[in-house]
Amino acid sequence: MQLRSVELDVTHLAEAADFLERVWRLLPAGRSGATQFFRGSGAHPHVLSIRQSNAPAVTAITLSGSKDEVDSVHARVRLSGAPHKDVARFDLPGEGSGFVVQGAEAQAYRFVADAATPAPIEAPDSPIQITHAVMNAVDVAACEKFAVEVLGFKVSDRTRMMTFVRCNRKHHCCAYAHADFSSLNHIAFEMQDLDAVMRGIGRMRDAGFEMIWGPGRHGPGNNVFGYFISPFGSVIEYTAEVSEVDENYRVGAPEDWKWPPGRIDHWGLSMKDVDKAHAAERTYRFPAALA
Repeated sequence: MQLRSVELDVTHLAEAADFLERVWRLLPAGRSGATQFFRGSGAHPHVLSIRQSNAPAVTAITLSGSKDEVDSVHARVRLSGAPHKDVARFDLPGEGSGFVVQGAEAQAYRFVADAATPAPIEAPDSPIQITHAVMNAVDVAACEKFAVEVLGFKVSDRTRMMTFVRCNRKHHCCAYAHADFSSLNHIAFEMQDLDAVMRGIGRMRDAGFEMIWGPGRHGPGNNVFGYFISPFGSVIEYTAEVSEVDENYRVGAPEDWKWPPGRIDHWGLSMKDVDKAHAAERTYRFPAALA
């Protein structure tokens, strides 16, 4: 199983599409009606979709896998009684069948099987894929329980602020951040290496976008990062070098992830614009019902 894409509703489609292609360096992957799709340089048919809407929203976190993997999650979903909708054919690049299930705080998780996968593209300054999506949650414990017991994810680490869960060897595909609201916290786009992250940061600055956090190296996941607010309002991250773990990985607890005074990452260089970050993190909420 792997994280495949995030699906967003945006209020200014043309502006968002121009930014994603020209500055963020995603690659066009077609459109369907009011929805435009973008891929990375990796083997996913698309990693992000944007759809014209009157209000911003995150309509799905999409994961893909083999038919057996998706069927296994589907069986747990049925047993759980969680609201879900089966889909015989998705209107997405690569198509595929599967289902959408509603999480503990109305998050929509879409699972796709049998999707056609394109060949990777040589594009060293383009994101390869989305490596994780972080969600704000009022009840992190309930979201963690749903991810583990219903979706079949495993917990990698818990900090004072977040719980990190994985669906394969990557340290996390999703995380849940403690908040007084439910929303999309940020989307992390995986780059080829540290240099590609730094070139991306420079490209964003050239285009007039200042970082709200970074560059730095996280604790859980050990990945390097640079965070920005997109012109359509979401927090987006360039990242690389995300840790891979196995079944012997010891789940970290909050006491394992404490920084010395004045530090908020391994390098000790980064500063975070908390006010701007928190305002942007409220922008993309989850629809009350499955689309």
